[in-house]
Amino acid sequence: MADLKSTFLNVYSVLKSELLNDPAFEFSDDARQWIDRMLDYNVPGGKLNRGLSVIDSYKLLKEGEALTDDEIFLASALGWCIEWLQAYFLVLDDIMDNSHTRRGQPCWFRVPKVGLIAANDGVLLRNHIPRILKNHFKGKPYYVDLLDLFNEVEFQTASGQMIDLITTLEGEKDLSKYTLTLHRRIVQYKTAYYSFYLPVACALLMAGENLDNHVDVKNILVEMGTYFQVQDDYLDCFGDPETIGKIGTDIEDFKCSWLVVKALELSNEQQKRILHEHYGKPDPANVAKVKALYNELNLKGVFEEYESQSYEKIVNSIEAHPSKAVQAVLKSFLAKIYKRQNSFHSNLQYIFLLLVLTLHYPFGRSFWGAL
Repeated sequence: MADLKSTFLNVYSVLKSELLNDPAFEFSDDARQWIDRMLDYNVPGGKLNRGLSVIDSYKLLKEGEALTDDEIFLASALGWCIEWLQAYFLVLDDIMDNSHTRRGQPCWFRVPKVGLIAANDGVLLRNHIPRILKNHFKGKPYYVDLLDLFNEVEFQTASGQMIDLITTLEGEKDLSKYTLTLHRRIVQYKTAYYSFYLPVACALLMAGENLDNHVDVKNILVEMGTYFQVQDDYLDCFGDPETIGKIGTDIEDFKCSWLVVKALELSNEQQKRILHEHYGKPDPANVAKVKALYNELNLKGVFEEYESQSYEKIVNSIEAHPSKAVQAVLKSFLAKIYKRQNSFHSNLQYIFLLLVLTLHYPFGRSFWGAL
């Protein structure tokens, strides 16, 4: 895994250098230095799971066949396109949410002398993606499919963000709108397509597959993405900010979180009044009241039950797929997110699941080789 990540980071340096010398724009020293710093601050700072998953998935689809240096580079470049997309979303999302920290450091727009220049930086990050695709995939038989895929997933994600934002309009806060159906729609479009489907779709296109033939794979990955976001909602409230890399603000921001939806579902009339009175208010005393109610309703236990049921459902769907190679790809994704709580616990859980999955299906050697 360390060698793969090192190779992946080397590709980032190549792509960044190309963008900083893009002949379509005449760079001044100040502009080049700004973009250089902006990219390093926002693009490679996360866990890189989405980007690395393109390489993992492509290796698994090749069923143990050794990849050429060119294949590794191209899969890495597609992975970085997803990381660029993620950076674009996060830079703008932090402005919209008025967030303070991201990945354990101040949000980009809160860095001195950046401010709302960050909005234009987000636009630049988005525009870097087609530049990378043009530089390295123009002439490939799947080039147009890649452009279409990234455009469609961006549209879906931005639409999901819109649904999320309009449910929290100032002066129009109405908890009665918050349902599991609404939550799932937000999650499906805002998170699942770009975080789970997009990496696998990129690998499938590289492998010469037609995405229209893999709707079942998309559905499984969307289900996985939904589980991941419910997990994220849970960690926003109950996770350690130092571990998860951000300070949770879903309660203060009146977010349509899985926790508040379940709380509304389980509450009696008196408990609902507490939620209506205190949810969506920034004062720490109000936040504490909501968290106390969550504990009273045993939402930790409710989440654990949901997690167990979701995992079983996803595994059954994966094992029903006719292709063992595709099963391997999907199981590798599930292994990375199941029971994610903190970095140490997640690593132990990941190792345990890899052992189980390696024994469970016959592509164990190629699976380990991808990691």
